[in-house]
Amino acid sequence: MKTHTPPVVFLKTHKTGSSTVQNLLFRLGDKEGATFAFPSYSYQFSYPDKFKAEFVDELPQHSSHFDILCSHMRLDVEELEQLMPPNTIYITILRDPVQTFESVFSYYTFSVPAFLSVKKAAETTGRRSALSVFLESPESFWDPEDPDNGLGKNPMSFDLGLDSQHWNTSRSVLQETFHLVMITEHFDESLVLLGAMLRLELEDLAYVRLNTRSSINVSPLDEMTKARIRAWNSLDVLLYDFFLQVFREKSEQHGLERLRRDVAQLRASTDRIRRKCVARTEVPPGELEDSIRPWQSDSVTILGYHVKGNLTKQEQAFCTRLILPELQYHAHLYFQQYGRVMRPAP
Repeated sequence: MKTHTPPVVFLKTHKTGSSTVQNLLFRLGDKEGATFAFPSYSYQFSYPDKFKAEFVDELPQHSSHFDILCSHMRLDVEELEQLMPPNTIYITILRDPVQTFESVFSYYTFSVPAFLSVKKAAETTGRRSALSVFLESPESFWDPEDPDNGLGKNPMSFDLGLDSQHWNTSRSVLQETFHLVMITEHFDESLVLLGAMLRLELEDLAYVRLNTRSSINVSPLDEMTKARIRAWNSLDVLLYDFFLQVFREKSEQHGLERLRRDVAQLRASTDRIRRKCVARTEVPPGELEDSIRPWQSDSVTILGYHVKGNLTKQEQAFCTRLILPELQYHAHLYFQQYGRVMRPAP
C-alpha cells in the first residue's frame, strides 16, 4: 500500500456484520492502491475447505506482496503465514452467538442440509417455525460428516477452524494470532480500535450496514429458544465470551474516556457522510439497479441503499463505494487488479 498501513488479514465470519468491515477494507485498499489476495475462483477461498495458500490467485507482476486478504475462508494460520508478510495484522469479528445463529439459520435455510431438512419437516407440522423444530432435536437433522453442515452448529467456531475437543489450545492460538477481535455489539468501539491499529482517518472508518435482512425475516426469540441456541452452539458461546473479555481489556488499554470521545467523533463523522451520501435506506432489491443490488438468499430479502444524485463526480464515486455490495465491489477490484473478469467456481 502507498501509506504506512500494514498488511491486513480479515477473517470474514458469517452473519456477524463482517460485510460492513470488508467494505471498509475494500475502500481502504482501493484508495491506497493495495494488492488484494483474491480467490482464484469466485468470491470465497474454496469454502468450506480450510484455507490453503494455493487457493489465492497469482501475485500481480507489479507487486512484491499481498496487502489485504478479506474474502470468506476457514482459518488455517500456518497457510496464511506462508502467504502474507510477517508484519501482517490479523483481525476478525464475533457476534452474540444467539443472534448469529438466528441469522445464519434464516439466511442459509436452503443451503445448509440440516436446515433444509428441518424446513421440510416443519412445513408438515403446521404453525411452528423451522428454527423451533430444529432446536428441539438438532442432532436428528444435523450430520456432522457433511461439510456443507459446517454452519449448522457453532458457525463462528467453524469459520475459525476450531475443534471443540481442543478448546484451550485453540484459544491460545487464536489469541496469539489475532491482533484485534472486533465485537458486533460494540461495533463503533471496535472500529476505533481498528483505526488506531491501522492509522486510519475518520472518513476511512465511515460505514453503512451492508447485507442486512428485511425486518420481516428476523425471528423474535423467546428465552427458551435463546437457551437452546446457546446449548447447541456452546463452543461459539465459549469463543464469544472469551474474546468479549479480551475486547474489554483492549478497550481499557486504549483508555475508556478516550474511547468514548473517539466513538463520539466517529459517529459524528459517519453521520455527516451518511447524510451527504445516502438518499434512501432499506431499499428492496426490486427497486435497486443490478450494479448496487445485494446478492439475494433464497430464504430472506437483503436490502440496499440509494445514493443521492446531486453530488460531484468525486463524491459520487466515494458514496457509491460506501454502499456497494460485496460481489460487485469484489468484481470491480479484481478487474482493476488483473485486467480480466473473475473466474466462476469450477
